[in-house]
Amino acid sequence: MSVHRLDLLLLLFSLVLLVAVAAVRLSSRSGLPSLLLYLGIGVLLGHDGIAGITFDNAMLTQVLGYAALVVILAEGGLGTRWNDIRPSVPAAAVLATLGTVVSVGVVALGAHLFTGADWRIALLLGAIVSSTDAAAVFSVLRRVPLPARLSGLLEAESGFNDAPVVILVVAFATSGPIDSWWMLAGTVVVELAIGLAVGLVLGRLGALTLRHVALPSSGLYPIAVVALTLLAYAGGALLHGSGFLAVYICALVLGNARLPHGPATRGFAEGLAWIAQISMFVMLGLLVNPHTMGDAVVPAFVVGLVLVLAARPASVLLTLTPFRVGWREQTLLSWAGLRGAVPIVLATIPVVHAVPGADQLFNTVFLLVVVFTLIQGPTLPWLATWLRISESAHADDLEVESAPLERLHGHLLSVSVGPHSRLAGVEVSELRLPAGAAVTLVVREGTSFVPGPTTALRHADDLLVVTTDAVRDRAERRLRAVDRGGKLAGWLSGTRGEY
Repeated sequence: MSVHRLDLLLLLFSLVLLVAVAAVRLSSRSGLPSLLLYLGIGVLLGHDGIAGITFDNAMLTQVLGYAALVVILAEGGLGTRWNDIRPSVPAAAVLATLGTVVSVGVVALGAHLFTGADWRIALLLGAIVSSTDAAAVFSVLRRVPLPARLSGLLEAESGFNDAPVVILVVAFATSGPIDSWWMLAGTVVVELAIGLAVGLVLGRLGALTLRHVALPSSGLYPIAVVALTLLAYAGGALLHGSGFLAVYICALVLGNARLPHGPATRGFAEGLAWIAQISMFVMLGLLVNPHTMGDAVVPAFVVGLVLVLAARPASVLLTLTPFRVGWREQTLLSWAGLRGAVPIVLATIPVVHAVPGADQLFNTVFLLVVVFTLIQGPTLPWLATWLRISESAHADDLEVESAPLERLHGHLLSVSVGPHSRLAGVEVSELRLPAGAAVTLVVREGTSFVPGPTTALRHADDLLVVTTDAVRDRAERRLRAVDRGGKLAGWLSGTRGEY
């Protein structure tokens, strides 16, 4: 590596990023997940493409793919609101574990019977393609918003199911068919439990620390949060647990802890996740040689049909029926099981371990993801509309950004009044903030002024609220209550004492 080669590398990397950013716009208009465009960029740059770049390092792809998945999971956890997914967590946990087992079994049986694959390859196929991608789902359902129960279930499932799938793929790739199924099941349970514990502990400790320590620069908070999520992954993995579950749980805790500079942190993580996705998919595209894929077309189509028409519906039916999920919702959830980055990255594991038939397996997974994303993606909005499963836009959660004032033993809360917030029309005195908290500044249409007790708030106002350490949490709870219930919040619900 020389300085000249570094210049060329940075030139190529910057051009790829710019093309990928432009591709996001095309993706949002077409309704297709952007992963297909990124994979296409990689294929065009690869050995059989216009650039002719030769890249066949499966080990490097797996390592960098794991790193990218950690960042993507961290951003997913930070951007997930616990209140949205909490009602769906039990159902999502069962679907992500027992449902995954059902899906693996059905796909493996179909692959063995219909394509003649031996049981090791069949089980690997079943495990690899059983992980769903909520980002791909929501990218095509952007124009048809789902009810909170379904969107929360999809988010939670995609965050939870990566962990057991990775464990199964590694087990099948390193040991072949497992004779002691009870030992494999025990290993999965133990690794998930360790990952869950590590994520909860580091998330809560990190939140407690960041809420009470004033860092010298606001830009350090996003770095600290991302570093904590990476620590959760590394700690969980080194303790022989599921690092992927640890990073998601840690990020979920941190993202819902009302940390200082929360919006800036989520924006920073989102940017890192975009870079990770673009880099990973382009690299996976580079790894593909289209001229070797002819023999994988039929197996990919057959296994994809088994997955979409049998395995996914069976896992949804068996695991969600006890939770009283209706047939229309089950139909949508079955069709909405889009695959994304995880299956293609996991398909590199058998290649690294030199499993016989691994190259053909990788090509099959790659084609399956591409073809069935093209089939399912454009039809998802139509299916949601046909099933009459949609929901009008609802008020977003109140955006409150906090900055600690360590030397003054206080906090600054920056509050944005959203378009559906019931803070609009409420006078400052009617907020009934606890003693020790006050609205000190209002920014309205670009003009700042100090409000009086009778100043009525409006939509799109930005408020600056100063609080002491002792009442910071109570003040934020009160603001959120008024945002949801208006000026009578607390009186009608009988919870006045909470504020």
